[in-house]
Amino acid sequence: MVMSIIKSTLSTRSEKFKNNESEYRLLIEKLNDLQSIACYPESEKSLGRLKDKNQFPTQERIQRLIDPGSPILEIGSLAGLDQYDGVPPGAGVRAVIASVAGTVSMIIANNPSVKGGTYFPLSVKKHLRAQAIADDNFLPCIHLVDSGGAFLPLQSEVFPDRDHFGRIFFNQSNKSKKGIPQISAVLGSCTAGGAYVPAMSDEAIMVRGNSSIFLGGPPLVKAATGEEVTAEELGGADVHCNISGVADHLVEDEGQALSKLREIVATTKNSMPGRLQPSSSIEEPAYDPSEIYGLFGTDLRKSPPVLEIIARLVDGSRFEQFKAGFGETVKCGFARIRGFDVGIIANDGILFSESALKVAHFVQICDRRRTPILFLQNISGFMVGKEFEHGGIAKHGAKMVNAVSTCSVPKYTLIMGGSFGAGNYGMCGRAYDPRFLFAWPGSRISVMGGEQAANVLAEVSKKSAAEIKKMKAEVQDKYEKEGNAFHATSLLWDDGIIDPLYTRETLALALGCSPDCSKQQPESFGIFRM
Repeated sequence: MVMSIIKSTLSTRSEKFKNNESEYRLLIEKLNDLQSIACYPESEKSLGRLKDKNQFPTQERIQRLIDPGSPILEIGSLAGLDQYDGVPPGAGVRAVIASVAGTVSMIIANNPSVKGGTYFPLSVKKHLRAQAIADDNFLPCIHLVDSGGAFLPLQSEVFPDRDHFGRIFFNQSNKSKKGIPQISAVLGSCTAGGAYVPAMSDEAIMVRGNSSIFLGGPPLVKAATGEEVTAEELGGADVHCNISGVADHLVEDEGQALSKLREIVATTKNSMPGRLQPSSSIEEPAYDPSEIYGLFGTDLRKSPPVLEIIARLVDGSRFEQFKAGFGETVKCGFARIRGFDVGIIANDGILFSESALKVAHFVQICDRRRTPILFLQNISGFMVGKEFEHGGIAKHGAKMVNAVSTCSVPKYTLIMGGSFGAGNYGMCGRAYDPRFLFAWPGSRISVMGGEQAANVLAEVSKKSAAEIKKMKAEVQDKYEKEGNAFHATSLLWDDGIIDPLYTRETLALALGCSPDCSKQQPESFGIFRM
């Protein structure tokens, strides 16, 4: 397939470029520092305790489990950032996609060094998101269990509702029903609700001397019944592998447990679907991806032409545009990312009726041709005003949203800059079930910009001038904080912040996780002009 090469006009020597680059590199430093803490949150004291028990830190458990050299796609690495006192980013649980015994798998690992591996509200949300990704992409779920169950001080935010702790076990049951393997290794304590993770698994492994499973630990048993019993007597590995039958495999240490996991995963390989495959060899972009730092900067009011971004993301900087002269505030076209065919929909300004119709048309084509779609968001929303309302922008925007909602090919979203209002919806925001949604560190997300929100509230307010000035400052400050990419990712509004420099690799990993959709039937509608 021959595609046109994008011709860049970027000047990397301009003062604007240098300033943008300097600002963005500060964000990258912050991102790298936080991700390092999330990966290695253990204190020296915690590491000492693990060593005394002949246990591995969570990162080492993961590395010993996965295939040598396997790339890792981490989900929600900064979940819970600054949300709970004394809790490092990550919310005490890791969720990574990697190859295990030759099978792409979702690994969900508790970190016992973070509040005993207990579940905070965002730990639950992260676990559920990992399960949703595994469900969408038919990935085996491997649980490295070392958890004290729900974090009791926040029980009302963890326990009773539909998408709280109990939903984890509901999901395990339904995934197993679909044929998605559920496999657990109990590597430490497994208490209360946490006991159900291995109990609901297809197969479970326990380590003699370190593993324990019980609905109520020794203190609770004594308080409830007066019975005095040790953890080992109550629910140790020998009890559950040889007496109760709760677990299936008894091993002597963690190394054996991780090896046994690999053996079990290897037996599932024939039941896994084929994955999306590259259609060609990898071709590097004609322009350096690191130049994205200087293109964007941190002031989203001065966003660059999106073709300059695409030129630094796609193979060979080749992009075959669709309807290049129509609805020009959104760019649609075909490209490849590390050999994977994709249809790209990218904002290049505000959305007008023509833009929305163009996207709806292009989505239908991608769906018919079984081509995955990548949405590149940098959007302030749909155009407003009397002329545009009379022109039916709401109905045209609805067509775009309808097409994005109902297409059946895999969708992936990257928030590069702004993600505001209904533009977030039309461009496949979180509510529209993209397989993966990532963000760049300088991005922002909210119902509208802080300045616009402050002005709207001031317009409808009956306060005095002094009160309005104070209110506007407070609103802008609130929107500044809540729209920040690091705040958004802490609440799992995305699947992780990524460095623009590694966007190609990240998107290729995400594409490679998805089942091959080429033989699936497209939606029932034919391609028509709306």
